Amino acid sequence: MTADLASWRRAPFAGAGLTYDCFEKGEGPGVVLIPEIPGLTPEVAAFGEHLVREGFTVVIPSPFGTPGRAETPGYTLGVIARLCVSKEFRCFAANAERPITRYLRAVATDLAARTPGRGVGVVGMCFSGGFALATAVEDVVTAPVLSQPSTPFAVTPKLRRDPGLSPQELDKVKERTRADGLCVLGLRFSRDRMSPAERFVTLRAQLGDAFEVIELDSAPGNPDGYGRSAHSVLTRELREDPPNSAYHARTRTVDFLRRQLTATM
Repeated sequence: MTADLASWRRAPFAGAGLTYDCFEKGEGPGVVLIPEIPGLTPEVAAFGEHLVREGFTVVIPSPFGTPGRAETPGYTLGVIARLCVSKEFRCFAANAERPITRYLRAVATDLAARTPGRGVGVVGMCFSGGFALATAVEDVVTAPVLSQPSTPFAVTPKLRRDPGLSPQELDKVKERTRADGLCVLGLRFSRDRMSPAERFVTLRAQLGDAFEVIELDSAPGNPDGYGRSAHSVLTRELREDPPNSAYHARTRTVDFLRRQLTATM
């Protein structure tokens, strides 16, 4: 499933010392949708369109890649190479606060101030999956969704276990689960090495029952026919006809956002 960006409003947004273009569309409670590598592809735009149809105001920041450009192997590798040396993302840092998450908090705070509902949702995917959790240090973020979180890159056992945010940020999120009833949704494929199972084990140990996990079966012979490299739950692997488990995971994601953002939708 793909979509273009022709009907989206595009404008630069500055926050935390960074400026990137943001794309916005829709009405209703706010959701910040952070692209996966290599960027705001037609598949990411299609997921954004789905959220708009479900009744949300969606903002998609574009902090890497070329908005609207289709994914190709060469394009993806070029984006990864640039991200690996970027101080905003700290791809290989353990227990780290990442400058990009301060920018995303500013985006979320701005969106919350001008949309209805109880705060906003933030959906991160792949490279940006863990960024959604780091934004939840802000009280306005009431529905963080981590889809196949892959930062820091899982190249050592320590990094595979890393939750993707600093201890101070994690402590604040834990406090919010106890004091505010914050809930977190996580999604991944069972055999996804880029989004390692150890990371979810860490988060479950830290967040307890406040961390809801949806793990899709991607083992050999799985009923949906996912390949060994299945990774993108909400975009590339999703099939509507017939609906597969990724389709049902998207439905649960929308239900989670709706429930957390407003009691009346």
